[in-house]
Amino acid sequence: MQPANAVLLHACCGPCSIMPVLRLRELGFAPTLYFHNPNIHPLSEYLRRRQGVLDVARRLDAPVLLADSPADGGDPLAAHPRPWLEAMAALGEGMTDMARRCPLCYELRLKPTARFARGLGFARFSTSLLYSRYQNHQAILDAGARHAGPDLAFLGEDFRPWLLDGVRLSKEWGIYRQQYCGCLLGEYDRYKRELDEARAPGTS
Repeated sequence: MQPANAVLLHACCGPCSIMPVLRLRELGFAPTLYFHNPNIHPLSEYLRRRQGVLDVARRLDAPVLLADSPADGGDPLAAHPRPWLEAMAALGEGMTDMARRCPLCYELRLKPTARFARGLGFARFSTSLLYSRYQNHQAILDAGARHAGPDLAFLGEDFRPWLLDGVRLSKEWGIYRQQYCGCLLGEYDRYKRELDEARAPGTS
């Protein structure tokens, strides 16, 4: 069993984890970071964000568990993109619509987080996704609520008011800061404008 104030905090990356940890501590909770993100591609990007979470954990002296680490009770295949690829393929042409694909990404991360939390005896869980102004906040809350229950509460704390504090600290600490949400489709959307500009008449 975990301490009564323990929280398993799903961590999407290092920068987004800083203020959720600090805010939860202000509220009297003791968060443990949990990195489970099969949506992050390519593997080199996954490894950068994984290291970013470890760097933040060291800075904040916070426990951290890695879904891909057998030493933490995880599975090396947790880093494999297959679950994400299958979920997106099922959407067909709908995968181009963020309003449809992003909730699936939340589901792929929060469902295993809740299962892992129950297995380790946590009474509550949350996610650093609630820190971002670019994510679908309500869809995240809905996903968390779906996987909560009498034995496991979902803390839907809004961490967005502390966004700029987290940005400042992540820069000061030299934590890796990503340029897109994580998935291949998100990367495409992020850089598509550059491709369009390169195709424009009069450009080389």
